[in-house]
Amino acid sequence: MDAGSASSPDAGEKKMTTVFVAGSTGRTGKRVVEKLLARGFGVVAGTTDVGRSRGSLPQDPNLQLVRADVTEGADKLAEVVRGVDAVVCATGFRRSFDPFAPWKVDNFGTVNLVEACRKAGVTRFVLVSSILVNGAAMGQLLNPAYIVLNLLGLTLVAKLQAENHIRKSGINYTIVRPGGLTDQPPTGNIVMEPEDTLYSGSISRDQVAEVAVEALLCPESSYKVVEIVSRADAPNRPLKDLFAAIKQN
Repeated sequence: MDAGSASSPDAGEKKMTTVFVAGSTGRTGKRVVEKLLARGFGVVAGTTDVGRSRGSLPQDPNLQLVRADVTEGADKLAEVVRGVDAVVCATGFRRSFDPFAPWKVDNFGTVNLVEACRKAGVTRFVLVSSILVNGAAMGQLLNPAYIVLNLLGLTLVAKLQAENHIRKSGINYTIVRPGGLTDQPPTGNIVMEPEDTLYSGSISRDQVAEVAVEALLCPESSYKVVEIVSRADAPNRPLKDLFAAIKQN
């Protein structure tokens, strides 16, 4: 998907102008911030260390850095998301000796952010999750990727619990489940499938960020869980069409 083929925020297709990004200095979150700014959004970038983050994000008048730690509870988060039009959650736990880190960030942290949105009246939420989160129900318990991703604190199980909370929250959500993430530029086109469909595959973080941003612009993405990978032999289709082809949950 070429970013230039997506709708512009000046094209009258959206009402939102400001987006809060959780995990804004991570390898995916940073790309989300950059693409939002490039599309004309105002961005409130959440980070646990504002001073340290200044050099890692673009110098842009439409970018505001705020301290936000998703593990500290919904009340504090409600204050930082109040007034934004949407939230993109691209958080991920940092490897540590804490076996509960995935649950603190990928489960409870995401739940805290959803509850903060409810408190602050933010009604649009995009979550970057992962394929195979529902691997047990898919018969993929022995899939090497499922095993590896769950070695550190049952990360995929934690993400699935957060997804389930979002789906019951009443918030207009889009859950994006990418395959294995790469830092390289895209080498193929985006393939988008319904939930619990993809067992393997990889995708550039740039493309994941494109999908997350386009979800905000595209009504066809509402209340949907989509799985994405990149394939060299896939046709180059507009993201709007890919979202429209996925049935609403």
